[in-house]
Formats: sequence, structure tokens, C-alpha cells
Amino acid sequence: MKHISVSETQPLAPYFGGKVRLAKQITRHIADIPHKCYAEPFIGMGGVFLRRPFKARVEVINDINSEVTNLFRIIQNHYQPFMELMQYQLHSRAEFNRHLKTDPSTLTDLQRAVRFLYLQLCAYGGMLRWQSFSVSANRGGKVNMKRLAPMIEKLHARITAIKIENLHYAEFVTRYDTPNTLFYLDPPYVGNEKTYVEKGFTPDDFAKIAELMAGIDGRFILSINDTPAIRKLFARFNISEIDNLYTCNHQQKKVTELLIGN
Repeated sequence: MKHISVSETQPLAPYFGGKVRLAKQITRHIADIPHKCYAEPFIGMGGVFLRRPFKARVEVINDINSEVTNLFRIIQNHYQPFMELMQYQLHSRAEFNRHLKTDPSTLTDLQRAVRFLYLQLCAYGGMLRWQSFSVSANRGGKVNMKRLAPMIEKLHARITAIKIENLHYAEFVTRYDTPNTLFYLDPPYVGNEKTYVEKGFTPDDFAKIAELMAGIDGRFILSINDTPAIRKLFARFNISEIDNLYTCNHQQKKVTELLIGN
């Protein structure tokens, strides 16, 4: 079950709850567990998936948010027309508001992918809901194809052979569970459930995940914020602490987070 070396790939845009500071620590834990299939039920923008300097024989990503999975599928199969359409996007508040007001169901899959990436690039903090236009006096426009084009090409090459699903996490885990599967789970953190898609997650899901993972044949790693409720729900598993640094309103705060596994 040797891993296949690959170049690390950067996510195309920020995503609320992304693992910028923790990716290397989590990746080291992933590397220590033998597996043939690597599966992520909550892929987001791929903050851990893409930053691993190795890949498994089989890789599967999933998200309940169809805007996320549509973006990955378009880049996997139609990245050249995607780049052509992206080059006409202007970094401006007016364009941001136009995309924000557009109903994605009225668009083609290609247009939806462009809209989603544009909003993630320009929204404050990589937010998925309650998005507002991000302004910085120290940075230029984020919708810059000179920077984005090589990133999109590299992402296309990295995800060419992966499987992409748009399922509820429980159905995804059940479908891909084998003795040789390693799941990395990065669900919404406690207290942030409503920041994601409404239908996707509730506080009750933490208990459901604990029961689900107790019954799998494969292995798992779950990253989550440190709360008494989480420690109680996942007490049957191995729990380790990792240090993280949160930045909010230009202020940094040291916090402890948890890596949980079987």
C-alpha cells in the first residue's frame, strides 16, 4: 500500500474552515495509515486532499454542496472553456453583487462553476453563506488569470482520475467503506453548522458521525474543534490534540483542536 508521490496542489480559493495551517500535520497522520482508497466526505475546496504530497490508488471526494462538486467536475472535464470564461470576469463589487443575486439554477454547469469560484475568491473569509465583498488595501484583484490559469491547469491534472460524488456523508461512507479505505472527515465545526449549506449539517450530526464511524471496516481521521461534547461523543476513539491559530479581524488566537481516529 505504498503511496504514489505527487506535487502538492493549492486550492483555487479560500473556503470557510479550510485547513491552511493544519494541512501538514493532518497529512502526516494520513501518511502513517496504510490504505488503497482515500475518501473525503466533506471536500470543500480540498484544503487537505490537494496538499498531500502523495496519492492513493483510488481517490474519492464528496460534498453535499452541489456547487462544490460541480466546480471540481467542470475542472476535471472542461477546464479549458472554464478558463476562457473566467478570463472575462472583472474583480469589482458590482460584478460580485451581480453573481451573488444570480440564481445558479438558471445557469449552465460551466456558468455555475465560474460563478461559484468567483464568489469564493471575492467573498470575505471564504464564506459560503452571508457573503460580502472582501476589500484589502494591501492586495490586488483576486480574479487574476495570470495567477489562476496555472493553478487551474495543475488542479485539472491532479484530479483527472478521481471520483467525484454529491452525496450525504452517511451514504458516501457506506458506499466506499472497505478494509482498505481511509476516510478523512472535516465536517463543519461545532457552532459553525449554519455557516455551510442549510440542508447539509445540524448539531445532531456529530452523534450520527460517531455511530457511523464506529461501524466501518476501514480507518478514519476526523478533525474538529475541542469541546466537552465532542470529547464525550467520540470517547471510544483515539483522540489527540493539535495547536492551531485563528485569525479574525486581524487578531490571532491560539486554540486547541482535535484529531480523532480509530
